[in-house]
Amino acid sequence: MLTDQQAMVRAAGGIIWRRSGDRGRLELALVHRAAYDDWTFPKGKLVEGETDQEAALREAEEETGLRCRAGDFLGKVRYRDRRGRLKTVAYWEMRVSGGRFRSNAEVDELRWLTPDIALQLLTYRQDRRLLGTLLKGDRPRHWNH
Repeated sequence: MLTDQQAMVRAAGGIIWRRSGDRGRLELALVHRAAYDDWTFPKGKLVEGETDQEAALREAEEETGLRCRAGDFLGKVRYRDRRGRLKTVAYWEMRVSGGRFRSNAEVDELRWLTPDIALQLLTYRQDRRLLGTLLKGDRPRHWNH
């Protein structure tokens, strides 16, 4: 049996992307969380009865104001959170279908960045690895502009 410190925290999120400009340059949405002073992808804990994908879409909208459609599943990352609990986060690639960014209690800034700049700005190694998964094999590829 897991103790409180060992309890698994389940969360989900996404890498939100778009194509912009005449050349359809790939841009990714990174969020800044003032409470942690970090740059990351939108994510959050599941609520009871929610699937991983439902949570990922909900959290993306809550943190960014953007309504999204989920694309390919990118995998899960696991790490210890700030309280020492094991946390697993399931991620999808996401494309914006509406809405606009509004700063909120969790996220004070959103930046649209090219992959090379995003890799430099991301705070966490697991986020950089996740972005590498997205870009592997010339992804995202299933949604043309």
